[in-house]
Amino acid sequence: MGRTLSALPLFEGRPWSCPDDRNRNGRNLMLKIVTDSASDLPEEIINRYGLHVIPTPVVIDDVDYLDGKTIKTKEFYHILDDTSRNVRTYHINPAMFEDAFRPYAERGDSVLYLCFSTGIAGTFNAANIARTNILEDHPDFDLTIFDTKCASAGFGLLVRKLLIMQEHGASKELLLEAAEFYRAHIHHVVTVNTLAYLIKGGRLSKFKGNIAETLDMKPILIIDANGSLQVLKTVRGRKKSLKTLVDYAAEHSAEPEKQLFSLCHGEDEEAIHTLTEMVEERLHPAEIMISVVGCAIGAHTGRGIAAVCFLDASEEKYRKYLD
Repeated sequence: MGRTLSALPLFEGRPWSCPDDRNRNGRNLMLKIVTDSASDLPEEIINRYGLHVIPTPVVIDDVDYLDGKTIKTKEFYHILDDTSRNVRTYHINPAMFEDAFRPYAERGDSVLYLCFSTGIAGTFNAANIARTNILEDHPDFDLTIFDTKCASAGFGLLVRKLLIMQEHGASKELLLEAAEFYRAHIHHVVTVNTLAYLIKGGRLSKFKGNIAETLDMKPILIIDANGSLQVLKTVRGRKKSLKTLVDYAAEHSAEPEKQLFSLCHGEDEEAIHTLTEMVEERLHPAEIMISVVGCAIGAHTGRGIAAVCFLDASEEKYRKYLD
């Protein structure tokens, strides 16, 4: 492992205030939503809300980088295309979380940290260790750590929904209720264009992977209720795999014409153009958010990852905070 780095905010902006949130002394708290870089949110969304994004560490040939901060996706995928390079990630550790959270504790702010799925990484446990350490010095610190059980575009979709609701005056209590709703009803359906990175990372045997590559087989993956990746099926060919993502969304989405769909890709403009056109023509969503998969997930999938994320239930009960 390379040297240990402290997690620094990608962007720091004005925290939104929730009028219903007060500390035990009756003083208004500033509620700050915080997330990590596995949410893969577009930079324009991060900038708009002044969102604090804690970067995931990535190690390239024994040199440490911070996802989205000291290395950007274009450079990252250029490096990743060379499979001889040694690229790996590790989850944000407790010391990094302490560095990220402690300034809020010192200011007396309230924090809602929306966390990468525990079914994929150990981020949630590390954040809780940091919380325990900080509470020794700041026992009144109001830090809620929420396991989204989501990743990449689905994770970003949940975060964006809560940012919109907060902007429209939702209290912390309502935001947590909504987070539970979105966690239960966001679907992820994912494919990759090559199995080389799954083989390299030990997630697929070399024997089976090489046979599948020879046959041009593409896995269709979902994230289950526990936040873990599962293989749904395999199909032959890239075009068929992208169509299968849209077929799955058409079958499982609720009121797609009212929804914000979240799509992502690994710096593959051709794939995301094709996928976006398919989603628009088939499902007619109200809005599409497109993001690029960062280092946290891309290191394990390669450039060809693509995903569609959406809701399987109506969000009408939160509509007043979303429009």
